[in-house]
Amino acid sequence: MTRVLTENPRARAELRRGRLRAGRFSLRFDPRAVVVCLAMLVLGAVVTVLSVGTGSYALSPLEVLRTFAGNGPPGAEFIVLDLRLPRVLVALLVGFGMGMAGAVFQSLTRNPLGSPDIIGFGNGASAGALVAIIFLNAGAPQTALGAVVGGFATAAAVYVLAWRRGVHGYRLVLVGIGASAVLGAATSFLYVRADIGKAAQAASWMIGSLNDRGWPEVRIAGLGLVALVPLVLVYARRLSVLEMGDDTAGALGVSPERSRLVLLCAGTGLTAMAVAAAGPIPFVAMAAPQLARRVTRTAGPNVLPAAWLGALLVAAADLLTQRVTGSALMPVGVVTGVGGGLYLAWLLLKERRAQHL
Repeated sequence: MTRVLTENPRARAELRRGRLRAGRFSLRFDPRAVVVCLAMLVLGAVVTVLSVGTGSYALSPLEVLRTFAGNGPPGAEFIVLDLRLPRVLVALLVGFGMGMAGAVFQSLTRNPLGSPDIIGFGNGASAGALVAIIFLNAGAPQTALGAVVGGFATAAAVYVLAWRRGVHGYRLVLVGIGASAVLGAATSFLYVRADIGKAAQAASWMIGSLNDRGWPEVRIAGLGLVALVPLVLVYARRLSVLEMGDDTAGALGVSPERSRLVLLCAGTGLTAMAVAAAGPIPFVAMAAPQLARRVTRTAGPNVLPAAWLGALLVAAADLLTQRVTGSALMPVGVVTGVGGGLYLAWLLLKERRAQHL
């Protein structure tokens, strides 16, 4: 079939225009976005190899690849497969989910500040996970459940409070920022009520950290993506229609509120999954969709480019943390927080110059 497509001049022309036909079925895609996703995939693989080889027991990229193939140096298999690879996989999976969730929320709110860590959905998941950690002495599965419950409870509250003949972008952002402030106060109260050991553990987790992450966190992040990414991809085309406004979406046969509710649930689930696996890593969900839009030069949600870029950002930030500090103990949220703060300042300055603020 591939040979037929490449030998047919008409098929080649349609591929260049972003169309793929197979009998009665057809698929539209953006060729530049596909190239960007493939480039991010390759860069993610490079960062994975470099991260796995970084540490007190350093390995060259060739030694890492040989270890993956089962022919590495003595003792390398345990270090690579049991200690370092799960950390990198958690970074990639969490970044993928955060980038996709950020693209969904920014598209729904039609606002570059409408990311889950700004409008309170991430804070809700964090508060739920902290309750599980501090009061229930929970392990990874219970922490994940607490994050999911907290995230969906916050999403339901914000959705109800923002409702007035429908939910619109700026109202959702403003209500979400208020909910984020309330949840921040609740988090501080949880710290006060906890003993010193649990408070220290929760404080390290709240920064966003990949320390001591293993295969249980990989399973949590992977299951979340398997369950929610197909749902987002199915509804991704409706995001572009919703950006035109509810009246236009209704005229084109898209139910605005139903689609918005499904996408909000999917984005909240992705956020809760990421928070449960690695804590609330700041600014990735906000920056990845904006950077993806600039790289692809394509309007619309760009959910897949944003997801791959989010994965690359988290993995690269973790690699930078290990290379600069010479240790894997510094939380990755420190690096993304500094970089994200600078990006937010630049974004606000740009919005002000465009007279949008």
